[in-house]
Amino acid sequence: MEKLIQERLTVGPLQCNCVILGDPVTKEAIVVDPGGDIDLVKFRLAELGLTCKAIVHTHAHLDHVCGTGDLQLATGAPVSLHEGDLPLLQALPMQAQMFHFPKPREVEVDRFLADESVVTAGQLSASVIHTPGHTPGSLCFLVEGGPLIAGDTLFQGSIGRTDLWGGDFEAIMQSIRDRLMTLPDDTVVIPGHGPATTVGQEKRFNPFIRAYG
Repeated sequence: MEKLIQERLTVGPLQCNCVILGDPVTKEAIVVDPGGDIDLVKFRLAELGLTCKAIVHTHAHLDHVCGTGDLQLATGAPVSLHEGDLPLLQALPMQAQMFHFPKPREVEVDRFLADESVVTAGQLSASVIHTPGHTPGSLCFLVEGGPLIAGDTLFQGSIGRTDLWGGDFEAIMQSIRDRLMTLPDDTVVIPGHGPATTVGQEKRFNPFIRAYG
């Protein structure tokens, strides 16, 4: 496979990392966490010559799913997430009201993702890793020949919040320790917010992993 097409866009008022992954041969793409600024997402897809074939989510907090309905309508691509976060998705209007966001377009879920399932677009594939803790249905995606997309499970120098609905500190630490820190040290990690990092860097410098890992 030729070099993976990969682009990270910072979208929405809460600066979510939306990731476009594209197969350079078929020009089919996966969009991860379209949390807002869907006109920008569509523009970059068009500039890259990509057709969105799958919309997937690391979890269902507002800042990661706010633009999903609009992108689904525009592309016809199926939407996937873990069933554990369905209550959050169903509460999307309430989430929007809490943060004074406009009411998002309704989202239709086409597929529930489970641990070790695979998301594909053309020759591109991403393995699903269930990492509960930030939310019950939090997922990471390990892209073949590419990065780990970690959502709000792991950040550069930090971890996801566990004081919101469904959060569990022990669960997130177990997810990070058992599922993410076992990956090769040079694995690039794209978190749900902020700059990229690597597994090795977080092993050495992340205070949560050093204290609880």
